Amino acid sequence: MPFTVTLIGPDGAGKTTVARLLEERLPLPCCYLYMGVSVASSNRTLPTTRIAHALKRRLGARPDTAGPRDPTERRDVPRGPKRALRIARSFAQVINLMMEEWYRQGLTWWFQLRGRVVLYDRHFFIDYFEYDISQPQSLAQRLHGWNLRRFLPRPRLVLVLDAPGEVLFARKGEGSIELLERRRRDYLEMDKLFPDFEVLDATAPLDAVVEQAIRCVVAYHDRRAAGHKRDGNGE
Repeated sequence: MPFTVTLIGPDGAGKTTVARLLEERLPLPCCYLYMGVSVASSNRTLPTTRIAHALKRRLGARPDTAGPRDPTERRDVPRGPKRALRIARSFAQVINLMMEEWYRQGLTWWFQLRGRVVLYDRHFFIDYFEYDISQPQSLAQRLHGWNLRRFLPRPRLVLVLDAPGEVLFARKGEGSIELLERRRRDYLEMDKLFPDFEVLDATAPLDAVVEQAIRCVVAYHDRRAAGHKRDGNGE
């Protein structure tokens, strides 16, 4: 069966641009699927997610294009009824998020059944690893992390677009160099969790980065094909 590939990296690394160009240039049948939390960036979302996003924006919520919050960010803890309301809202958000994750996983299976390699832009497991899996701070986060860790399938091939924090900050001007460097290290440490893990130089010209990615995907495809052939021959 065709496999999944995810492109990860801090903001400014060029994930969406490279993934979209891979969809055009990869010499294999493929399709693009955004697998992050930003509704504005998503090419496939549930109606409930779009409605919730519209309500949040009307109420003045911050844009969601930067992915999950910084896990070290401190937030005030309300008391009494406000605390109960926040807990209920957190569970509602997590339940909708898990529905969204499984909706996109269902799309993944559908595309794979049609013989396509699925190119992920981000991935929920990786985006939320530090936030909800490694160090959850609430019951809702633990529930979400349990779903990601135990059930949601992980991508087979991980491509990290790597660049120094100062380069990433100069491209988008979001966050800080220190935060981008921390996220960069977090992404690079994902090699402990994924056996097929490649680091690409995101400071190279765009066409060169895309060519690096194509070589990695084709090489992985060839390794899988060779393995299936050996298994079929009984070796």
